[in-house]
This record gives sequence, structure tokens and C-alpha cells, in this order.
Amino acid sequence: MQIPAGEIGFDFDGVIANTASYFINLAKEKHNIHINLEDITNFDVEECLNMSKEMADDIFMEIMQDSMSTRLQPLAGAIQTLSKIAQKHSATIITARPIQRPVEIWLERHFSAEILPKINLVAMGDHDGKVRYARERGIKYFVDDRADTCLQFARENFTPLVFEQPWNRGRHSLTTVSNWQEIQDLVEI
Repeated sequence: MQIPAGEIGFDFDGVIANTASYFINLAKEKHNIHINLEDITNFDVEECLNMSKEMADDIFMEIMQDSMSTRLQPLAGAIQTLSKIAQKHSATIITARPIQRPVEIWLERHFSAEILPKINLVAMGDHDGKVRYARERGIKYFVDDRADTCLQFARENFTPLVFEQPWNRGRHSLTTVSNWQEIQDLVEI
């Protein structure tokens, strides 16, 4: 499979940003809860961890509102690969986050001034509406770590790529990618 650079879109949390690691750190720092990445076997973390929904929501809200103070870092290779894509064609990020500005600030910190204007960001506030935004932007391939989102893309005749994480294993039969090198190898850049 060779994917044209202008036809692929990306989720933010769990694909570009290493949100799980910082969720784990904040759970330990704020609530003295010790979690390993492999413990997160469900996208709805309260379903698989000894943690209330309110506590999980509190941690996620802190990450969403101020991604920089939580020390949220990119996944290995994400910035480099997205920069290569953006040099050839604009890169599209569609996130379920409801607040766009913290993601913009994060992108400003991690991307060069030359690349930043070539990144299109949509913060839509809903996991289940990404297909509409992808279609509007001419996206045909989408990388997400949420299996249900990828299954929705597949039903709508897109080609989803599931970014492998413990919470999506065994929940689909779609094509997976396990790192950004694999994504780079698939995209024509």
C-alpha cells in the first residue's frame, strides 16, 4: 500500500502525542495510582483500571486543558514523519479534543515555524464525527488508536490504520501500524 501524502489524516492523542504515558504519570503523581501501559486494555480506562470515571476524567481534562505543563511528549518519529508529509503536502490532524488551543500550543512547541502553517488541525470534541471532517478535507486514509473510530472509517469506505496500543488489541481485524516508521514507509514522501 502506498498512500499519497495529501490523503492521510491523523488522530492526536495516542497517535502523535504519547498521552498514555502522561496519563500514567499523572495518575501516580496526583492519585498515587500505579499503572503500566499494558494495564490499559480498554479505551474507557475506568473499565480496566481501579479508577473511577470521575478520576479518569479529571486526569484527561488536565491533559487536554494544558498539554504543555503535563509534559506531554510526541511518540517517537511522529514529528519527523509529519514534518516530511507537510513538506510535500499539508498534514491533517483531526482530534476528538473539544478544546483546540492547547493542541495548537503543543504543535507550536514541537514543529518548526516553516512546517506549522502546513498542519491543518480540527478539534471537534467527538470521537464519532471524524469521518465528516476527513471527507471534507479529501482524506482517504486515517490513523487512529481508537478501534471503534477506525471501524467507523472502514464502514464509510475509508482505509483506516489502527495505531497499535494495548486498548485496541483484539478489537478489530483492520490494518495496524505499530510505530511512525511503519507510517512513513506507507506514505509517499
